[in-house]
Amino acid sequence: MSKIIFNEFQRKQLENNPNVNHVSDRSISYKPEFKIAAIKENQNGKGPKDIFIEYGFDLDIIGHEKPLQCLKRWRKTYEKYGEEGFKNERRGKESTGRPSSKDLTLEEKLKKAEARIAFLEMENDFLKKLEELERKAKKQD
Repeated sequence: MSKIIFNEFQRKQLENNPNVNHVSDRSISYKPEFKIAAIKENQNGKGPKDIFIEYGFDLDIIGHEKPLQCLKRWRKTYEKYGEEGFKNERRGKESTGRPSSKDLTLEEKLKKAEARIAFLEMENDFLKKLEELERKAKKQD
């Protein structure tokens, strides 16, 4: 996460850039087309700062290190997933999180399930005690 906090004027200026999807107080979401174009231009020898300036970004607002950081991250995604890596969302409810590095045996799956059951039972007991305390507190009022 960036240390830079954008004010309202800066956010509006960044959102007016056609290469930006969304801007929050601390982050900029870039359009996939821009990311792909930036990677290709970088592969052809153009520097990250030059690319961002050419596409209308003010480095005094976004930070002079941002272009290098973004392109470094985008190149990794491009190498791993290609152009589709920017067009398809890989986060959120569709994602199953970090994949397990090994397949679990039936015994390990059972242990894991038993631990989860024990946790949920403790959580239920805690909630029941909390509700009981809340009822007692209401009666005393």
